[in-house]
Amino acid sequence: MTIHRNLIGGAPAGEDGRPNINPSDTTDVVGLYARATADDARAACAAARAAFPAWSRSGPMQRHTILKTAAAEIAARKDELGTLLAREEGKTRAEGIGEALRASQIMEFFAGEALRLTGDLVPSVRPGVEVAVTREPVGVVGVITPWNFPIAIPAWKLAPALCYGNTVVFKPAELVPGSAWALVDILHRAGLPDGVLNLVMGTGAEVGQVLLDSPDVDALTFTGSVPTGRRAAAACAQHMRKMQLEMGGKNPLVVLDDADLETAVECAVNGAFYSTGQRCTASSRLIVTAGIHDAFVAAVVERLRGLTVDHALKEGTHIGPVVDERQLAGDLSYIDLGRQEGAHLAFGGERLDRATPGFYLQPALFTECSNTMRICREEIFGPVAAVIRVRDYDEALAVANDTPFGLSAGICTTALKHATHFRRNARAGMVMVNLPTAGVDFHVPFGGCKGSSYGPREQGRYAAEFFTTVKTAYLAA
Repeated sequence: MTIHRNLIGGAPAGEDGRPNINPSDTTDVVGLYARATADDARAACAAARAAFPAWSRSGPMQRHTILKTAAAEIAARKDELGTLLAREEGKTRAEGIGEALRASQIMEFFAGEALRLTGDLVPSVRPGVEVAVTREPVGVVGVITPWNFPIAIPAWKLAPALCYGNTVVFKPAELVPGSAWALVDILHRAGLPDGVLNLVMGTGAEVGQVLLDSPDVDALTFTGSVPTGRRAAAACAQHMRKMQLEMGGKNPLVVLDDADLETAVECAVNGAFYSTGQRCTASSRLIVTAGIHDAFVAAVVERLRGLTVDHALKEGTHIGPVVDERQLAGDLSYIDLGRQEGAHLAFGGERLDRATPGFYLQPALFTECSNTMRICREEIFGPVAAVIRVRDYDEALAVANDTPFGLSAGICTTALKHATHFRRNARAGMVMVNLPTAGVDFHVPFGGCKGSSYGPREQGRYAAEFFTTVKTAYLAA
């Protein structure tokens, strides 16, 4: 089996291949992927530093063409890339294809942004002086990405980094090297000069730590867990480098008595359980007012009974496996904890056997929950949701905001008054009205507040706030 190697300074690196295992079928090896060492990571940082002067001065048309070419290839290979993604991460093939298309859309958007970068020319308060305000690349950007969106999240970090003239050292999550390797290969063959984009596949403890410690890294964009994000923040502060951190979520979906029941159930099931609940925007807290509570729970349980949990590539599968054994064990431990805390397991929560050996888990729905329970406070990152019964809208809003996180929040209601009030008063970076909390557009900002995010927003035109720095130049006539 071919070993997919790291890319450092335009050259393949690494000999020993680590098997990439399919969580839908642990006998299926997706491929062999080289594991980078700390020395490899340091070499990648040096290569990015050496490539920065020329790439930062490259013309916008060159960057536009490269990103446009990459976007076209990703779109043309969406079925292949989506299948690869489903095999290594476990989300369904349909979701994998959709994610590949999202990566193409992101690349195309930033191909356009390369031609739209503007500045300001303003008169000084001093006669005979003009002031030019421009955006310039930050420098070498370290990119650390998670396993749950293995092509879309790298795309929405790599595309703006390259668009604005930065060079990159990219460390993907260990569990999903395949999608990352394919994306880097596409971008490199699209015409990126050597050293502009460097791929180091390895552990966080070894490779990730080099990115945190290296003086060659000018900015770090990270998506992952809160504990790792805190370590990244401490390292960035020590080096006085720019940082962008996207971390956890414990997202509320409020369902009011006046909600359309069918809409509310669809929002809850889609947001909480699709993609196996492995989304930082998942609706893990379902906050439901008393008048609709029983009907809502009954309808959600009935909907869950009709969902198929099976192999990610199998036709008709709604929910694939959990990503690996460790994550499955964590999910099951939280389900046991919920029982111990006194919550009622209204549906699911059992490990499932299927035709192939994999990490299959039946979606779990808890009721009779309190917002003080750990299953309502801590991010589980699996197909587990807790229903919290409340009296009215005011209590629902208070419970929704009572969390250390603040990424996404949703409400299902037919009352304009409550929808408007919630949109303004929910303490979250993104608010959804009669929509799932998970599911965002590629051309608008993504990010949260409190413990969920730190630094400038990702995606859309707001990405320029992180991937560029502002320079003010005074010119005497």
